[in-house]
Amino acid sequence: MTDAAPVAQGRVHEFNTHSGAHTIEVGHQLAALLKPPQLLLLRGELGTGKTTLVKGIAQALDAAEADEVTSPTFTLIHEYEGTRDGHPVKLYHLDVYRLESERQLETLGLEELLTPDALVLVEWGDKFKSIRKRATGEIVITSEGGDTRKITVTLKES
Repeated sequence: MTDAAPVAQGRVHEFNTHSGAHTIEVGHQLAALLKPPQLLLLRGELGTGKTTLVKGIAQALDAAEADEVTSPTFTLIHEYEGTRDGHPVKLYHLDVYRLESERQLETLGLEELLTPDALVLVEWGDKFKSIRKRATGEIVITSEGGDTRKITVTLKES
């Protein structure tokens, strides 16, 4: 993970969690804050709970049960279909950790994912300038020791 400045200057929301279940609950709260279309960087060291947070977002959107959401480390993209305020919403969870170049990134078809009804969450997206430029915000998860996590969400003003 890079220590780059936040991509977004705007509304900031902070949460502290003390367990995986609590992180899922925060995901439910975040789902209410995220209005498509959004492309968010999902930043945090390995094991900080990025996928756990996505479990809560997916569950809140009725897109998947928490146990159906897994890390897309090897598949690169997981797609879930849900609803928000009675409207269809697509949730894309990407992990670009294994990609090394912008050319490899282009093969994912990120542009095609960015539809008006999409929430796109990209783990390790801060590695790529093209993703940082398109991002409408970021979610940063940091370990505070043990199971305690600090989750900082910054959303660009629209």
